[in-house]
Amino acid sequence: MTETPAPVQPQDGGASNAKIVYILYLVSLIAGITSIIGVVMAYIYQGDASDWVRDHYRWQIRTFWIGILYSLAGFLLTFIGIGFILLLLVVVWFIIRCIKGFQCLEKRQPLPDSGSWLF
Repeated sequence: MTETPAPVQPQDGGASNAKIVYILYLVSLIAGITSIIGVVMAYIYQGDASDWVRDHYRWQIRTFWIGILYSLAGFLLTFIGIGFILLLLVVVWFIIRCIKGFQCLEKRQPLPDSGSWLF
């Protein structure tokens, strides 16, 4: 009887893929489509990652969807004039979340509060 070998987990627990997602998110500020590629990667790789990297994937997925929500609100509010300020704040929020996540990833530790809506 042959046994199926267990899937091989990457040496870094999937941290290199999470790093790529953060980079894709930051590049999306110039070329917007890369954030979609990043969130798809986060969904694909989160199941095979170690626990602390899975926390980063959760943070990345939430960053994408919450960013979409905030951007939609900002877009709708541009018609009354305050949306431009909100859209600027969304960009700053997005950059801060990516940098914070990247720093924790480099330290090889999970995020303090990956379920947060802010920072």
